[in-house]
This record gives sequence, C-alpha cells and structure tokens, in this order.
Amino acid sequence: MSSVASGAGSLAPEDAHRALAEIVRVAGRDVLATLARWTGNLALAEDAVQDASVRALQTWPRDGIPDIPVAWLRTTARRCAVDLIRREVVRGPKEALALGPLTDTVLPEEDPGPEVVEDDLLRLVFTCCHPSLAPETRVALALRTLCGLSTEEVARALLVSEPTMAKRLTRARQKIRLAGIPYRVPSAHDLPERWDTVLATTYLMFNEGYAATAGPELTRPALVAEALRLTRLLHRLRPRDPGATGLLALILLQDSRRAARTDAAGGAVLLADQDRARWDHAAIAEAVPLVGEGLRLSPAHPDPYVVQSTIAACHALAPSWQETDWAAIESWYDVLLRVDDGPVVRLNRAVAVAEARGPAEALALVDAIDGLREYPLWHATRAALLRRLDRPTEAATADEQARRLPLNAAQRDLLDG
Repeated sequence: MSSVASGAGSLAPEDAHRALAEIVRVAGRDVLATLARWTGNLALAEDAVQDASVRALQTWPRDGIPDIPVAWLRTTARRCAVDLIRREVVRGPKEALALGPLTDTVLPEEDPGPEVVEDDLLRLVFTCCHPSLAPETRVALALRTLCGLSTEEVARALLVSEPTMAKRLTRARQKIRLAGIPYRVPSAHDLPERWDTVLATTYLMFNEGYAATAGPELTRPALVAEALRLTRLLHRLRPRDPGATGLLALILLQDSRRAARTDAAGGAVLLADQDRARWDHAAIAEAVPLVGEGLRLSPAHPDPYVVQSTIAACHALAPSWQETDWAAIESWYDVLLRVDDGPVVRLNRAVAVAEARGPAEALALVDAIDGLREYPLWHATRAALLRRLDRPTEAATADEQARRLPLNAAQRDLLDG
C-alpha cells in the first residue's frame, strides 16, 4: 500500500476525500467494463463496483491507497459480484431465474491486460448505445456508466430533473437485461446505426471534463483523459470515419489549452487572456493534420465534428487573440449551422460576430436565440457584450442571472471578479 500521507492524505480532509473519490471513479470505470463482460449483467456489475468503491473509500484513508488501485477494486468487485449472485439465489427461485446463467458463473481470477480492458470499454460503450434504447437514454446511460457521473450530474448535463433521470436509467438497465442486449462491439453491418450516438456520448463526456457543470474546479481532467482515450479507440476502429477523425482533432485542440485556462490560484482565464506559450503545441501538431484529413473525408457534406475542429484550429494557429481570423471563424460557424444547427452553436457564432463586426450586432443575435434561458453562459455572454456597449446596469443584471444557474466555482469566481 502507498501511504495516503504521501498523496491524498497531505491535502485538507475534504480535498483528500475528493482526490480519493476521483481515483476510485477512474479505476472503477475499467473495472465496470471488465465485470460487465464477465457477468453479462450491467446492473449487477454496477452494484458490485459500487460496493467495492464504498469499501475503498472506507478503508483506503486508514490503510493507504493500494499501489495498483484498479487491481484492488477489480478483486473486491469480483467478490462483491459473487456475494450478490449468491444472495439472490438464496432469496428464491424467482430471483435466481432472473439472474439466469449467472448462478453458475465462476468469475475468473486473472488480471486482464490493457488490450482486454480497452476491448471491454468498447463493448460497454456500444452496449450503452444500443439502438433499442431511446437516444436520450443511450447518452444518459453512457455518461453514468462510462464517466462515473452521479445521477444528479447526468441530469444537469442533459437538462432534466434528477427523479426523471433516475427512472430513465433504471428502465435502461432493465431493458438491457430483459431484452438480452449483447455485450459486444457490433459487426461492421450493425456499426453505423450506433456510431453517431457513440460519438455524441464521447463528446458529451469531453464537454463535462472540459467545463464542469458544477464543483470546485473549472475542469475534470480525468474525464477529458477518458474521452480522449475513448476517441483514440474509436478512431482506430474506423480510421477513415470523418466523425471520429474530427472528434479526435477537436479534443486534442481544445485540451491543448488546459495549462493556460487557469491561473496559479485555479481561477479561470479567458481565451483572450491566455498565455499561448503554455498551450500544448505537440497536441496541436498532432491535431492539425487530422483536421485536414477530416475535411478530405467529408467534402460534400461536412461533418459537424470536423467543422468544430476546424474552428478550434483557427484559434490554435492564431498568434494572438487580436490576430485571430474572426471572419474565417464566423464563416465556419455558418457551415456548422447548416449541418448541426442548435442554440449553443448560435451563441458561439455570436461571440465570433462580436469580434468580427462588433458587440451590437452580436447582442442582437444572442437575444434572438431561443432555448438558453436556463444556460448560464448565455447570460454571461450577454453581460460581456452589454459591458462592451457601456450598459453596466443591464450587464450586472445578466451576470446575476448567470450566478443563479449551475456553474463550477471557477466560472462563478470569474463572474464575481
């Protein structure tokens, strides 16, 4: 065991618990993927991993963090799964029948290698995104199982109430079990019908990591890392798919700014004020050829992720905020609106218009957007434009409206500053 005092234990109690919880969440995702393959039952695997995670958070602060946390969780979750199976068998024949062949399952003791874990992760992704599940349910289930987001966090990310989300997730798990949805990567013939949802889910995972909907930090780096890892797997699975190519480029470009997005105290730094020397130029160099490849792969009908990555590349390659080609960015947003129109895209386009043609025209565009009154960044964008137009009273009102909505602490501090 490694000493907690050498890592999480050197932090304040609440920070130490948060650090431990993040270790458990990240390790638990891989354990869940493997345990779901072993048992063939997602609900059982989730329960077992949850039990193992609770035990970790109870014992690790006392005994120290294991040298290999994922191995500890895998062993403990395997034992919890066996206990759960035995408990249901004892309860009666009806429960045993519901578990089916699991009553005779002997879970293997071997430690799967990284390639097996990656395969398990892909299987879990495609199980969550099975076409027999409703589209909104696929995304919710994947965010809950793959990202380790709480039900409350998933509900917030998808703009529904927590009770509604809890019911949706319960029904999804039941349908997977009762319909016998296979735990596998689909065949080449079946792959296209699930592909878009898988990409969308991975993108949502990245977004939650890139700008957390709530909490003390601006970002959740572990979620970004998992989204990048997943996208690399998807790109290897279909290397000539424009969506996977564009999404990989987009994540690399957005995440390349990570070190410059916060100051020494953890406060948010706006793109205009970032030190571009701190950007990850190796990630940018990897991404830019992918942007070109994505454009070549989708000449007639541009893919939304490719277009977004092109916009991100315009920012990444600009020497400074002032030297950014805002006219090109606005033009690319016009393309994006043709293939993936939505209120957030319109909001982002308005920001580009503000730089290209001035805040008055941009404010008119922002005020014309429907569906974002519960989105804090809509109000924050209005506030910024109103300040540029020397309308401080209205700007203060817009800032206050943004503060009333879910924001992470860094974003809230930026509004207060």
